[in-house]
Amino acid sequence: MQIAAGKVTLDYDNVFRIVNENDLVSMQKRAYEAERKVKEKTGFGSEFLGWVNLPSVMLSTELSSILEAAKEIRENCDTFIVIGIGGSYLGARAAIEALSSMTDAGKSPSILYAGNNMSSDNLCELIDCIKEKNVYVNVISKSGTTTEPAIAFRFIRDFMVKKYGKESSKRIIATTDKSRGALKEMADNEGYRTFVIPDDVGGRFSVLTAVGLLPIAVAGIDIKSMLEGARDMSKVLEEDDLRKNSAHMYAALRNILYEKGKYVEILANFNPKLHYFSEWWKQLYGESEGKNGQGIYPAAVDFTTDLHSMGQWIQSGRRIIFETFIDIETPSKDLEIPSDSKNLDGLNYIAGKTVDYVNHKAKEGVAMAHASGGVPNMTVSIPRLDAYHLGELFYFFEKAVAVSGYLLGVNPFDQPGVEAYKSNMFKLLGKPS
Repeated sequence: MQIAAGKVTLDYDNVFRIVNENDLVSMQKRAYEAERKVKEKTGFGSEFLGWVNLPSVMLSTELSSILEAAKEIRENCDTFIVIGIGGSYLGARAAIEALSSMTDAGKSPSILYAGNNMSSDNLCELIDCIKEKNVYVNVISKSGTTTEPAIAFRFIRDFMVKKYGKESSKRIIATTDKSRGALKEMADNEGYRTFVIPDDVGGRFSVLTAVGLLPIAVAGIDIKSMLEGARDMSKVLEEDDLRKNSAHMYAALRNILYEKGKYVEILANFNPKLHYFSEWWKQLYGESEGKNGQGIYPAAVDFTTDLHSMGQWIQSGRRIIFETFIDIETPSKDLEIPSDSKNLDGLNYIAGKTVDYVNHKAKEGVAMAHASGGVPNMTVSIPRLDAYHLGELFYFFEKAVAVSGYLLGVNPFDQPGVEAYKSNMFKLLGKPS
């Protein structure tokens, strides 16, 4: 069975070995109530629902200023450093990795990432790498005190001042709170250009704010088209009927499977360009649902690569998992497999077929095999991998996790558990109270 919302299609035939019609009937009312909480802002964390109308808001307000800044940066540097962690960089990296090509090297600034770990090797190598480069920096933090990006920014700010002197303040852009916080204060003192992280948009939902859009635009990607895709998706996902709303059906099926003992969801792509999209998805779903001793554990694999490492466990391991495949229906480029007179590799039986055709048959074979092995699976499809459809996909998963979190009975928009390790780390480091 399939549901199409905009250009995003959900195929869920392969869950019906476990899910039945009675499950869907009983979930219909719960899903409707969860959606009402999103629309009417009556659920937990409703003060962080600014992302719901964000695509339309950004198209009419900040888009032009982001594009203007990106144009200046692209014309004046060859290296752009994005400093941030979690939602402050994953959305941007997901889009840039998905929509950039190996052949783009040299056409746009190289995008480098810092502040997403505390590896001294990584930071030293990055600073060595940029010594001879023409650099702009975008530091992204609501508070300016998050440890990983704050450490990285200290070193990179020092590098920029030594390299460019007073001009460094023109080359550093801060994306931060509109009125408060350490980074905002520093930006005001030093004269950095600033973009705002909205108060009502949490970090993991911020890819369609300046947090994600500025780096994505600097990479040469059409952010207007991306926002239009997300806006159009937001409109079609206002449908209340579970069987006509793919995001709501996805959320409902996840929760039905969870209630039947499927505690782990594996997001599987068949295109390496989607690796960082999977990383973005893992944070979105892990932080939104992993609370109060509950939640589906989000994992991700890159197929067919990981079929040669994780395939055995998925096929025959403990039956606590289900899968969601992301499918791109038409590739940007394709190759026809040639015939070979000697046929030593035995591949002449697929000569004349395209590589993408073989990849899709692999995907179909995996879905069949895993379903028969007790791993129910769904497929989320987009027609092609471009800015518009990626914008649709971002919004699809954001809307689905909000509904899914409410179905689960948790606040999808807070993350109190993230503070636990920080408290211990600060004590061990001797941080003043």
